Amino acid sequence: MQRACAAALLRKGITIIHNPGHSNDDQAAIGVVTALGAIAEKQADGTLRVTSNGVQPVKDEVNCGESGLGIRMFTPIISLADRTITINGTGSLTTRPMDFFDTVLPQLSVDIQSNKGRLPLIIKGPLKPAPITVDGSLSSQFLTGLLMSYAAAGASDVALTVTDLKSKPYIDLTLKVMEDFGWKVENRNYGSFYFPANASAPKSGELEYTVEGDWSGAAFLLVAGAIAGDITVRGLDVFSTQADRAVLQALMSSGAKISVQTDKIEIGPARLKAFHFNATECPDLFPPLVALAAYCEGKTVIEGAQRLTHKESNRALTLREEFGKLGVQIDLQDDLMIIHGGKVLNGATTYSHHDHRIAMACAVAGLKASSAVTIEAADAINKSYPDFYAHLQQLGATVSLQ
Repeated sequence: MQRACAAALLRKGITIIHNPGHSNDDQAAIGVVTALGAIAEKQADGTLRVTSNGVQPVKDEVNCGESGLGIRMFTPIISLADRTITINGTGSLTTRPMDFFDTVLPQLSVDIQSNKGRLPLIIKGPLKPAPITVDGSLSSQFLTGLLMSYAAAGASDVALTVTDLKSKPYIDLTLKVMEDFGWKVENRNYGSFYFPANASAPKSGELEYTVEGDWSGAAFLLVAGAIAGDITVRGLDVFSTQADRAVLQALMSSGAKISVQTDKIEIGPARLKAFHFNATECPDLFPPLVALAAYCEGKTVIEGAQRLTHKESNRALTLREEFGKLGVQIDLQDDLMIIHGGKVLNGATTYSHHDHRIAMACAVAGLKASSAVTIEAADAINKSYPDFYAHLQQLGATVSLQ
């Protein structure tokens, strides 16, 4: 949804977005698009109508809420404007490192001031595409914003070089959205991204775009089915480039009963076994997979734990702490997370640390616990999946909201 909003902003004309989300992240994206001059209107049929003439800011400050993707993607896009803009956020976003921009944006003719690599950012463009090299190990979301801003700035015969790129499937998703909106970028084996000379600009006028179902949120439902009961999940593209589609691989490795069809996924409980999974390219799967591993007999090993440091919380430490309260031992060894599963989980009071995925992981883990699991700061789910508890109730779980 956020990528679609950004692409709609950068494209002149009207974009009708089908299946827009209503999470806090999605609302933040709509707010940014509006602050940058577009008109975003929710329609009676649930679609979002975005009317844009490109980046034409109507405010001197843009607030990205708590959205990490939002600020990393929109900052280069905001840099297209020829005026000074302050970029801010709320909650945990104010503590997350943004010094990537301190290094990169000056190379693109953008003035920037930050709070020692933290928010707020004060920037002034316009951004001018140049052949630079950036570090891709921190987050692919920085690259997403640069790719979109290069395209919108008319990059011609220029390559953006990237070292040690992580989360490549998310870049595949970005490039797919850009292609759908008419931008051409050559992916040269993820080492560089070339913008050809005289590439045709996106067509103006009206365009309809359908947002895919979210595999990141669906991963928790699929794990819930593997742990607690037979369910059917619809609305997911099984051929999607979304990184978190890899949850299917982990579920199959765990021995879950699963049937993947083009229009639905059916999943149910079975005797679950420990599995080995590399989450380096899809670190957002750690929370649901830890919940799954807690019910798998043996020691599950998940690679990529070092990618968890700068999330809404330090998820490696947070998962170890909160699942420890449920009686699950988690060991951290360099880049590995080792989950000792197979025992009955305890009921306990857990804390989300205001992290949406930690709240959902604790809820899913509690489905088969010996007694009730309480989640403090449970409303953290509003960031990405406001209907999560309601959907668990629809599936038969007992959920008491206080």
